[in-house]
Amino acid sequence: QVQLVDSGGGLVQAGGSLRLSCAASGRTFSAYTMGWFRQAPGKEREFVAAVSSSGRSTNYADSVKGRFTISRDSAKNTVYLQMNSLKPEDTAVYYCAARVFGYVRTSARSDDYDYWGQGTQVTVSS
Repeated sequence: QVQLVDSGGGLVQAGGSLRLSCAASGRTFSAYTMGWFRQAPGKEREFVAAVSSSGRSTNYADSVKGRFTISRDSAKNTVYLQMNSLKPEDTAVYYCAARVFGYVRTSARSDDYDYWGQGTQVTVSS
């Protein structure tokens, strides 16, 4: 069983920055592919970013490329999402996810992830 705890959301003005954190339980965190997804009101959950177990490969949605950065610290069992130049359309609940069973370098498919955090709200005002 893996538990993921998301944190770091909040209210920020357009153009501002936030850093989300996701703390994971489990002794083999370094083997997990990790991802961030988001869901805005009335919309389906969508992919934001993913990072490979080694941390050397990353993948981003086109809508966040150049503004968001995903990273991981295996010593702290934590994955981060640094969000810069935030826009009102980035407003959503953000979820981290872990791929635990079976290797995939990175994935934008929510079905490829086995465990999910509880979500953290990000609100960007115009």
